[in-house]
Amino acid sequence: MSTKTIPGPRGLPITGHLLAFRKDPLHYLEQSFREYGQLVHLRFGPSRHLYLLTEPELIKEVLLTKQQHFRKAKGLQTAKAVVGEGILTSEKEKHLRQRRLMQPSFRKDRISAYGEAMVRHAERMMANWSGGRTRVITDDMMQLTLDIIMETMFGSQLEPDVVGEISRAIDVGMKYVSARASSFIDLPASIPTKSNREFQEASKLLDGVIYGIIEKRRKQTEEAATGRKDLLSMLLAARDEDGSSMTDEQVRDEVMTIFLAGHETTANTLSWTWYLLSLNPDAERKLHAELDSVLQGRRPAPEDLDKLEYLQLLLWESMRLYPAVWAINREVVEEVEIGGHTFRPGDTIMMSQYVMHRNPNYYDNPEQFRPERFEGDFLKTIPQFAYFPFGGGPRVCIGNNFALMEAALIIAAVGQRFKLRLADDHPPVELEPLVTLRPKNGLRMIVEARA
Repeated sequence: MSTKTIPGPRGLPITGHLLAFRKDPLHYLEQSFREYGQLVHLRFGPSRHLYLLTEPELIKEVLLTKQQHFRKAKGLQTAKAVVGEGILTSEKEKHLRQRRLMQPSFRKDRISAYGEAMVRHAERMMANWSGGRTRVITDDMMQLTLDIIMETMFGSQLEPDVVGEISRAIDVGMKYVSARASSFIDLPASIPTKSNREFQEASKLLDGVIYGIIEKRRKQTEEAATGRKDLLSMLLAARDEDGSSMTDEQVRDEVMTIFLAGHETTANTLSWTWYLLSLNPDAERKLHAELDSVLQGRRPAPEDLDKLEYLQLLLWESMRLYPAVWAINREVVEEVEIGGHTFRPGDTIMMSQYVMHRNPNYYDNPEQFRPERFEGDFLKTIPQFAYFPFGGGPRVCIGNNFALMEAALIIAAVGQRFKLRLADDHPPVELEPLVTLRPKNGLRMIVEARA
């Protein structure tokens, strides 16, 4: 069956649905799903055809069983400008090789060694908090996760001014990628527009810092490198089946990928979780009671997490309502049939976690924050791709265990000592779907010391 039979909203003659989508992407996608069903046709510009897919079994075909017919779509092709050909953006054999090389570094037993650093950095952050003071909690979470990824990546702390420069440069890169991914006209990066100049300066700074660290590490003696457990050492030591290792450029690309995916996403998940807890005092009380009962005042550690059951439910529900990655796009490279329709090269299929996680076919009262919905075997009662905060298939997020452990340990460490409240004069919280889903203009929250 032709894709011409797929329904969709009426668009403008030239821009199609692009302007309406840009105005409020999440609302537009939800509305399109409600009005037109599991497969919706959208047009961005004269010739770019995008299809919103909201049927779990068909999403499984795109991400898993027929994934060889697709490649990463425009957004992540654009992201190559920031992260190069890392595991996030590479395709086919190159992606498989990079994943083989990196997978051992993200085993559960390896990442458990980072738990102490995660808690230590959370405690250092809280040392600057005073009860009753207002904090921009989104900034605090972003700085905290950046500090953690710096130490776990490099095994030591960088100078604060260097960390600040890296943070600002990454932010420039994220906004640049987001703007280009949804642009109507792709201006060449060589044209000296303001955004192109800012991005090139940010890229130069990031490359200088990262290549400098790689060069310094390569020059270390073998004895000095022996026993290092940071991610950079593991990447440099990784060997493929034929004995080959990564070049400096490949290591740089993977370091940038981990930077991008390893602190921005977790920081947003934490910020949304504090926001949800501030709106739901009963859930907050349950969390505090569990922390007090399990930890009894001592520092949290990775081995405690299995006992912190409500905390885990809390995280799953937070990622349901506000998934850090709010949509995944795949571009067709070989003609393929999905849901009885034949898609051709150049077509783009969008699968939105934000829309799927609020789908009333799978979640009762989907707008309601209710961690208890994940109790027992709930995830086994719904289709596999009705809930997929970390993506799925062979390209599922390689750092999902790292992210979950980090978020849980930070919530446990902070929740032992503080309650967070949205500032009384805070305007209505808006969503900002860039590369990741952020609270627009940040979250100002009052930190209250627990008795």
